[in-house]
Amino acid sequence: MKKIGLFGGTFNPIHLGHLRPAEEICDGFDLDQMIFIPASRPPHKTKDGIIPAPQRLEMVRLAIADNPRFSLSEVELERKGKSYSIETIEFFRRKFGPETHLYFILGLDAFLEINTWKEYAALFGLCHFVVMTRPGFEKNFSREHLPVELSGEFCYDDQKFSYAHVSGFFVYPREITALDISSTRIREYLQKGQSVKYLLPTPVEMFIYKNKLYRAKDIESAG
Repeated sequence: MKKIGLFGGTFNPIHLGHLRPAEEICDGFDLDQMIFIPASRPPHKTKDGIIPAPQRLEMVRLAIADNPRFSLSEVELERKGKSYSIETIEFFRRKFGPETHLYFILGLDAFLEINTWKEYAALFGLCHFVVMTRPGFEKNFSREHLPVELSGEFCYDDQKFSYAHVSGFFVYPREITALDISSTRIREYLQKGQSVKYLLPTPVEMFIYKNKLYRAKDIESAG
């Protein structure tokens, strides 16, 4: 059976804090492919500071170009309106069929807000979830982190160190290498004219400077 990861996000911009965890999840779950899915209009974020989708898309393309396991999907950019995870997961479920294992990748901070997502209860019946712990959040995932309303639908599996849902899919907590890098901080550095070298891939860095993104209008070269 094929195993595919789905990694969505604003990627505003994409950086090493996205790429290294994606690589570790690929290795840890022996994924055949990790699909990066830039969001068009994230329902949980304001439009302030989010650059146009074509530029974010191109930065993801540049960032993953040298990794054969990484690929890019424009499904959320082609969809009108806001980007909802349930529509994206259902799209890939139809595309790949039941014989493919799908793994939806997200951070613990996002998972803790999953009960605010559209039709969130139905999500756990569509695919596996991989919940990444990050700097600044608890590293020990427990039943308390599951949505309270759905906790009775999960059972801890001490062989897989994960939580089995009644659907047969799992929620897999996984600790990742602690890279305390954020898109917000990168944008702040750029606005101040500070270097962002070693925070994101060089091709992405050059694209930002070339196109004078994130108010970095006077920056012509890195560092």
